Amino acid sequence: MSGGRQEASRQGEDSGRLRYPAQEGVRTEDTMNVPVYNMQGAEVGQMPIDEGSLSASLVDQGINAALIKQAYVMYHANRRQGSARTRSRNAIAGSNRKMYKQKGTGNARHSTRKVAQFRGGGRAFAKTATREDYRQSMPVKMRRKANRNALLAKILGSEKFGSEIRVIDDLTMSAPKTKDFVAFLDSLKLDRSALVVLSEDADKSEAVRKSARNVADVELIPTSQMTAFEMLNHRYLIIGKSELEAWLGGPSSQTGKDAKVEPMGRQERKPRREAKPRGKKVRGEAAASSGEAS
Repeated sequence: MSGGRQEASRQGEDSGRLRYPAQEGVRTEDTMNVPVYNMQGAEVGQMPIDEGSLSASLVDQGINAALIKQAYVMYHANRRQGSARTRSRNAIAGSNRKMYKQKGTGNARHSTRKVAQFRGGGRAFAKTATREDYRQSMPVKMRRKANRNALLAKILGSEKFGSEIRVIDDLTMSAPKTKDFVAFLDSLKLDRSALVVLSEDADKSEAVRKSARNVADVELIPTSQMTAFEMLNHRYLIIGKSELEAWLGGPSSQTGKDAKVEPMGRQERKPRREAKPRGKKVRGEAAASSGEAS
């Protein structure tokens, strides 16, 4: 095969994956140095992240748009309740009295005002079926790869906005104050919606949660709920350095066979309670024993 055909075949294989141009000071070969900021918006260091660990495959280190979209559609569909209902004429509140007499008015004959052709009436074919199920499934390892690949997309960013992640060295506040949190966002120069990932420790994240819960275009989630759906629904991602390290080394890092062999994050089952004997015979024995004791 000639060199031109080989190049064309490589381009065809990479058509489903997107790669943005490297940002200055962000990427060095396979290791990305993500800037780390403090609560005043000043850069205080860098956090090295392995790009291969966030890639969708071991062969091509890039963004797999098809995989991310599949996960996004799944998370979106699983939020639907499937409980949409409409009312038929029998479910409309009101009188069933005939509108006017059958003959002698010159109008078309009608009974009640609750029929479908009148304003405020019921639907002709009301939606009264059982709850609809829109839920979709996706293998756990594919889901985790999609979430990590979405994080890679946030780190690489776009040509217009640059890197869309802000790693904070210590995402904490001494006291809940909305004015201070808004000043923190202004220091990071964020002009779009932001997703703030909080620590699983409620005491550590309480002040930040209370300060940011009333700020427009800001959504708060714990580290365990950081998914591709949440990341792609917001322009910027704000996360503490310790929370990002915990997420990268937590259950989301198990995208191979170790997810089944030694799963992380699985809660231990509570021991079963011992079965207690019941029945007439047992109650009779208990009554006899109480009589003997008396």
